[in-house]
Amino acid sequence: MKTWLAAMTLLACSGAWAGVQVNFEQPDKYTDVPFSTPDRDVVLNGLADHFQFLGKSLPPGQQLKIEVTDVDLAGREDVTRRGAFAIRVMDGRTDWPRMRLRYTLEQNGKVLASGNAYLSDMSYLQRIGRYSSNDSLRFEKQMIDDWFRNTFNIKPKGRSKPVVSLQQREVQGR
Repeated sequence: MKTWLAAMTLLACSGAWAGVQVNFEQPDKYTDVPFSTPDRDVVLNGLADHFQFLGKSLPPGQQLKIEVTDVDLAGREDVTRRGAFAIRVMDGRTDWPRMRLRYTLEQNGKVLASGNAYLSDMSYLQRIGRYSSNDSLRFEKQMIDDWFRNTFNIKPKGRSKPVVSLQQREVQGR
């Protein structure tokens, strides 16, 4: 737990330099994040890295503060097959990615925009993806990109690096 808190503190500090500060509020109570601490850290660090990547598209001098309050990853973890690897099944029915967050965009201490956001992508399996199929967070990143573009009217430049968890295998159900 101490390692996780230290990592999140370091991540929050590094986010301030990049124009984005990301905090995860009570991640152990999120709707759907990996069961194991190492896998959960990979997911949360991957999401934070992606927000920081998007922050590079903000105009100079702007600071975005994000407080993630819930995460529900695409697919569902198949607990009947849990063993050495967690298996995430994606069938496109009720398992689309979702996220709740609060955000504040500031410039020189003045609030430009703020609010609560509920991100969701019901058609995540039918879309042409921007991210590689080996990126464990490809559906969540696409959803976050859509929110960023629609909220701040800024199209993300490029793609963030893939998040690949060796402990997570994905199976797309039919």
